[in-house]
Amino acid sequence: MIQLAGVGKTYKLGDAGFAALTDISLDIAQNEHVALTGASGSGKSTLMNILGCLDTPTAGTYLLDGIQVSDMDEQHLARVRNRKIGFIFQNFYLMPRMSALDNVAQPLIYRGLSPAQRRERASEALGRVGLGDRMQHRPNELSGGQRQRVAIARALVGRPELLLADEPTGNLDSRTAKEILQLFATLHDEGHTLIIVTHDPEVAASCRRIVRLHDGRIAEDTSG
Repeated sequence: MIQLAGVGKTYKLGDAGFAALTDISLDIAQNEHVALTGASGSGKSTLMNILGCLDTPTAGTYLLDGIQVSDMDEQHLARVRNRKIGFIFQNFYLMPRMSALDNVAQPLIYRGLSPAQRRERASEALGRVGLGDRMQHRPNELSGGQRQRVAIARALVGRPELLLADEPTGNLDSRTAKEILQLFATLHDEGHTLIIVTHDPEVAASCRRIVRLHDGRIAEDTSG
């Protein structure tokens, strides 16, 4: 599904440049469960942005499901993101005045689906994460774990091929974090490809494969 070959990312800092990533070559197959880990400044956030088509590399190539995305413009990247990738973030990013159902249905507006189709798909996604009885609740009426489940349902509603989670348990207590990790394991068992960006060793250990970055390079790539 993912093929990175010699990927680098250099940011301009005045007349100089800062290499956030150097010579990253990485293949991730469909239905893998991968942790991207490393210390702060290791390059994992930059790599996540490239994998999620939020940014483009300054060197190398990136193929997502056989499509060359490393040199796409923003309009084409946005289309790829909407069709192929579901994002899950540490801070949930839910609209506070909207119900869980409407939050989950939001990404489908850009698919051209009717309101009835959007509600049906959103209801199905919320049921998958165990929130079928909380669809009309607003975020402030939900616990942290429930809000993250809404965010996961929103990522699932577009039926993406890839789920990309950025520190998904960072704002959760340990018990709730374990519940979310179990949900990820279930999604993996159902056939989803998951990439989890984390600095937490316990979260990384819950994945089947760990890719550790150090100073913008892959330092270790191990399968559990």
